Amino acid sequence: MDFSAGPLDGLRIVDLTSIIMGPFATRILGDYGADVIKVEPLGGDSTRFYRPSRSGDMSGTSLNLNRNKRSITLDLKHPSGKDVLEKIVKSADVLIHSMRPKAIARLGFGYDRVRALNPDIVYCGAYGFGADGPYADMPAYDDTIQAASGISALYERMNGAPAYIPTVLCDKLAGQAIAHGVLAALVQRFRGGGGQAVEVPMFETAVEFFLIEHLVGATFEPPLGEAGYGRLLTAFRRPYRVRDGYAAVVPYTDKNWSDIFDFAGRPGILQNPKFRTLPDRVENIEELYSLLTELVRAYTLKELKEVCEANQIPFMPVMSFDDVMADEHIKAVGMFTTAVHPSEGAYRSVRQPIRFSGSKFAIRRYAPKLGENFGEILSELGYGPDEIAKLGERHLPGNGGAATAGEDASALMERQA
Repeated sequence: MDFSAGPLDGLRIVDLTSIIMGPFATRILGDYGADVIKVEPLGGDSTRFYRPSRSGDMSGTSLNLNRNKRSITLDLKHPSGKDVLEKIVKSADVLIHSMRPKAIARLGFGYDRVRALNPDIVYCGAYGFGADGPYADMPAYDDTIQAASGISALYERMNGAPAYIPTVLCDKLAGQAIAHGVLAALVQRFRGGGGQAVEVPMFETAVEFFLIEHLVGATFEPPLGEAGYGRLLTAFRRPYRVRDGYAAVVPYTDKNWSDIFDFAGRPGILQNPKFRTLPDRVENIEELYSLLTELVRAYTLKELKEVCEANQIPFMPVMSFDDVMADEHIKAVGMFTTAVHPSEGAYRSVRQPIRFSGSKFAIRRYAPKLGENFGEILSELGYGPDEIAKLGERHLPGNGGAATAGEDASALMERQA
């Protein structure tokens, strides 16, 4: 085994996921060296078809999200498609899917069935909601989970109206949870514990995540206060307007606060009983942040940066995407490179941020075209050229049973079930 390819080299993962959550998880595992086989319906994962793109099934999202994977298309309504998937499952260490429990069971690949095919497999179901609750059969997307988990309501307390964070936070958070849940189950298996089922629900994952700091007084029985961490819920917690832009200035320690107010010509601020200690400041944070908002208006980004760096006060300017791309630190650590895809040409590649001393991040496989590795994977499973050609008539895009390109993969798989 060549661990220079990554710590998961030699492990095979069956990827029956779509959109962002599951594919992000399998991208992480693929970046770590695993052989990820992305099983797609004939219409493909819908994220392939976002615009703009240079060709129909290779969006900018897909180029980074599907790297270090192989793609095979299967019509899972057809018995031969099920047969192929069964053979892939028998060869695998992990299966990850993002279908609702009843849908994957109707399809014939619930945990009991998959375990019968491969007793040692780690089987991960990534759902919107936990399978034991009344919401188990409800569809879920990032927006609905932000709304249901309490995240959106935090904005109402700050600004008078609920809102969505402008990123698919819950999808990506659940994707990381899938990855570390699978890795934990693999460790148990390697210690002799055998295979098992792993459930990762978006809703519960998001609730646990945001309540880490927001449960506060509601932690206690009876409650000592309502949920919600005050320092984060004031409207004055925001980037500060300065003379030539916006900046994040985050005094935290007693010394940080003393130094920033000394610089701004307001020494002795910590003598005020409302601001003397961290708990005092949290209770009166709106007044404190409001005062800081007014004081920093008079200074430039350069002036604030200098005083903050000299006194170890956390500071960063608000940077646009273009600023991030040009940032000296981002360049120094090689976060972005220009890669050349065999069919799509030059594109901006974002490296895996986690580093291992025993292996270096590499794009071992560029993101595949839809069904690109069909013949290669079937050959590895023992199918001959004639069998592969015959199966291709049914299971490759554009042939019999094909779906409309870009049709939502999760919806299509559920219909197939």
